[in-house]
Amino acid sequence: MTDRVVRHSRRGLIIPFLIVGLALAVWSGWWLYLSDQVRTRLEAQEAALRSDGWVITHDGTDISGYPFRVRVALPQADILAPSGHGIAAPELVAEANAWNPDHWVMIAPDGLTLTRAAKGRVKIDGDGLRLSVSDLRARFPDLRVEMIRPTFTAQPGAEPFPIASARHIQLETRPAQAPKAGDDSVDVLFRLVEAKGRPGGPVEGATRQGELSLDLETTIVGASHLRAIDGRGVFAAFTDAGGRFAPVRGEIRAGDSRARLSSATLSADANGRLTGTLAVVAERPMQAIAGLAGSRTGTVNRPAAAGAAVAAGAEQATRGEEPVELTIDFRDGRTWLGPFALAPAPKLF
Repeated sequence: MTDRVVRHSRRGLIIPFLIVGLALAVWSGWWLYLSDQVRTRLEAQEAALRSDGWVITHDGTDISGYPFRVRVALPQADILAPSGHGIAAPELVAEANAWNPDHWVMIAPDGLTLTRAAKGRVKIDGDGLRLSVSDLRARFPDLRVEMIRPTFTAQPGAEPFPIASARHIQLETRPAQAPKAGDDSVDVLFRLVEAKGRPGGPVEGATRQGELSLDLETTIVGASHLRAIDGRGVFAAFTDAGGRFAPVRGEIRAGDSRARLSSATLSADANGRLTGTLAVVAERPMQAIAGLAGSRTGTVNRPAAAGAAVAAGAEQATRGEEPVELTIDFRDGRTWLGPFALAPAPKLF
């Protein structure tokens, strides 16, 4: 009788270890399967992009993170689209929880270099450069790009970059909550916080050596056509298909000047430059425009900016300190304030 009791007790002790061992074996099998799927799909995606004209190089693919994560590292990564835009980094790292492979976070721990087609390369460093993607099975996954205290340095031979640094940059996209054209719309939020312009550039001039902040919200109608990054440019197919940004609203702060922005619709031309009309309700706009007139950059039409500053100052003087209503037109590749062509229209990529 005693022997039977002892044997039963030993079986009771062994059973939990068997359960844990079985669970560990099942989990290990899942992790190996998942990591193999990640490698297979990554290789297939690279092959598909190369066949479309992309140039992709890196020093192998390292997959780790067992048991709770899948971590993919691409050392010496260099990715260039047919349009001439691309990124390069000493290392790109993407991670996902093994129990949620539908949400990935990518970081560039040692910074990255942005290639801007004919404009050349810009080195981007900062306290954090991160991209996260979720809902990968959806037509438009949720996307979030975040830069914490980034700095921007144009490389030798490249055109200058508009800003030198910022406290925070954020870009978010997700399927439109109120679609404008079926399910082919994406809501976009862009936030630029306390950016400083490069010496002698238009941002430094407009802010009077202060800081620029921008909050912007819009809906991209025809978003599926933005995926065609070909030799004609990022927005060529988007423009051909009637893609537009509707509506657009936001707020901009440049030094002591502040303005609310709104537009029923804006679009881009084949070169990626904005077209359309933007309504502006501005406080102290003369300071920002006068700053542009004093900018040393060759992209700003200084006589036109000076004329616009005089006109805006005269209008504000007649209204005291009340906000001034202005209309900015983007047409023919230029930014117009009334009859004054101030500078090239913003180029979106």
